Amino acid sequence: MLALEVSQLTKRYRTGRQWLEALRGISLTLAHGEVLAFLGPNGAGKTTAIKAIAGLIVPDAGQIRIDGRDPHRQPAALSQLGAVLEGNRNLYWRLTAQENLVYFGALKGLPAATVRRRSAELLTRFGLTAKRDTLVQALSRGMQQKLAIAVAILHQPQLLLLDEPTLGLDVEATQAVKGLVREIAAAGCAILLTTHQLDIAEELADRVAIIQNGAIAAEATPQELIAQFAGSAYLIELAAPLDSHRQEKLPLLGARLKGDRQVWVSDTAQLYSALAILEPLPLARVRKERSSLTDVFLTLVQSSSAPDT
Repeated sequence: MLALEVSQLTKRYRTGRQWLEALRGISLTLAHGEVLAFLGPNGAGKTTAIKAIAGLIVPDAGQIRIDGRDPHRQPAALSQLGAVLEGNRNLYWRLTAQENLVYFGALKGLPAATVRRRSAELLTRFGLTAKRDTLVQALSRGMQQKLAIAVAILHQPQLLLLDEPTLGLDVEATQAVKGLVREIAAAGCAILLTTHQLDIAEELADRVAIIQNGAIAAEATPQELIAQFAGSAYLIELAAPLDSHRQEKLPLLGARLKGDRQVWVSDTAQLYSALAILEPLPLARVRKERSSLTDVFLTLVQSSSAPDT
């Protein structure tokens, strides 16, 4: 049985006299122990889909199954769901780490003995035992995020929604959270990961689904997407800074500027067009770049001329 099945999900909103299609028949599956990165630009429909999966909004059509049950018709399905949302909305700041675990454990209906045992296990596992009696507001951002994940998996859900889990964290905390994501998935929990940090998605995800204009634009492993969509990207390094005229003109080709001495282009055709604009500026180097998930994402988003939803 799959941890998550989403089939032909549709959602429309009325805006004045018009209908806005937020979701246009999206379908997703997620197996136990798998990490799926669910990516999309702002307004693409990603948040609407996540809210529908979490039971927060009712779709107009389509089906959702969490561990085989519909969260909109069988509320018990939500007992198999854990979630960590972006920002600081996941914990009570005036409670200690231990008190948060006890409180949320009680909300989940766990027996007191189970909460005590699981809390001790998770505090140890996440390196928070020494902070168990510390108020959340006194914890570092990284510790708060680890505690939020601990709270989310306290009841051992089959599906975990992680929204921007590394946003705002320093390098050390980011590495710690990435390690926890791998560990949780290895234990059999399915993880639906949303992030704008595409390097994180490329590193952690088994599969990637990119939503654009309310529909799934692409879905595959990160490696397959890179091979399928990324062309021959080049980085042009200049020996002199770009003037304002060229800085305005190059993006019209689809080129991306990195500071005032580097220009990134996605393929050979863009390369020669960019070089024509750059002439006669002195070049330091032109090198072919390894493509990344970021390149794929930007290629898909920029190639779509339809308005965002």
